[in-house]
Amino acid sequence: MSIFRFPLLVWLGIGILIICLGIRQSFGIFMMPVSEFFGTGREFFSFAIALQNLLFGVFQPFVGMAADRFGAKRVVIGGSIAYGLGLYLTSIATEPSVLLFSLGALVGLGLSATSYVIILGAVAKVVPAEHAAKAFGLTTAAGSFGMFAVIPGAQYLLSDFGWQQAMMVFAALCSVMAAFGLFMNTAAKPDGQNQTTPVPEQTLKQALSEAFHHKGYWLIHAGFFVCGFHVMFIATHLPSYLADKHLPASSAAMALAYVGIFNIFGSYFWGVMGDRFNKRHVMCALYMMRTAVIGAFVMLPVTVDTAAIFGAAIGFCWLGTVPLTSGLVRQIFGARYLSTLYGLVFFTHQVGSFLGAWAGGRLYDITGSYDAIWYATVVLAFIAGILHLPINDKPIERNQLAVV
Repeated sequence: MSIFRFPLLVWLGIGILIICLGIRQSFGIFMMPVSEFFGTGREFFSFAIALQNLLFGVFQPFVGMAADRFGAKRVVIGGSIAYGLGLYLTSIATEPSVLLFSLGALVGLGLSATSYVIILGAVAKVVPAEHAAKAFGLTTAAGSFGMFAVIPGAQYLLSDFGWQQAMMVFAALCSVMAAFGLFMNTAAKPDGQNQTTPVPEQTLKQALSEAFHHKGYWLIHAGFFVCGFHVMFIATHLPSYLADKHLPASSAAMALAYVGIFNIFGSYFWGVMGDRFNKRHVMCALYMMRTAVIGAFVMLPVTVDTAAIFGAAIGFCWLGTVPLTSGLVRQIFGARYLSTLYGLVFFTHQVGSFLGAWAGGRLYDITGSYDAIWYATVVLAFIAGILHLPINDKPIERNQLAVV
């Protein structure tokens, strides 16, 4: 199936992800103006963003269950409202404590209802299984594209109008996500799916029990935990690591820019590979690539050039795990409760993200160096690759399923 023949819902999902994740990726440039406005220093704003990410993960399984029960349309619309309200309340806040509720809790809830888990769950219901990973890769790439589509505009608004007005514009953009959500119809069956063969009904309780008793599901959790650990450690601590090596600040900005650029291509590439080859083997190859890339970066001299090459190489396998992980969950358990089951896996990813950011700083404070945590990321990448090999990825047969 050509990408141009994907159902309308896929393109609506891509539009939602560009806005949702584009706004989210821009929050870093608000740190200084917001901190200066409230006179709190940078730690308070950082804590609000950390709370946002933690709640993003905590809300995700429950929002996923709601999407599986009531449909993605209602969840996306509700999430867009929460997202927009959080941004608007942030723009008119006069006390910094408001940000914990607005930018932290409300935006965290909005993100969980408008980002990967919900969109991929909806896409899985309208795209044939043999093309799911490709579709997942394309929608995942949209998140990185959003970084380049939204951040320049955010910088312009900050410079010419101020951070409050920029937040208001972002809040208005959330209405576009809600409008896209109105047209997200998941009732149609994917092309080629037999609509006359009766499919045994399965309850959410049965789906959870089935997944929890499947060894492969927990191995998928473990792999995605490592992904979260890698992504947040590198995103949080790479600039400081390069500064410790006496590189200019521009080198860190360039490396992170390359991460975003090459992630666009990498996400789609790994998704296509997941359709053509065994997803377990492709996932193993991705983590082995991470092992080699991070290992080489740690052992070779750190220069402006190696930092840029590292950004491009790690970016190529940055979020390629998303279409493969969600694709594995869909392949094994089906599309019916994908938002719930993948939402739980995503929560594990966020736990890894939290620990990656925290452990990096903690070990640095103890040892005065990032070396230990870098080598730990190499070992974790290798282990994650091996963990995917024994996963039983055969679709579960439910012909004899008893309806409860």
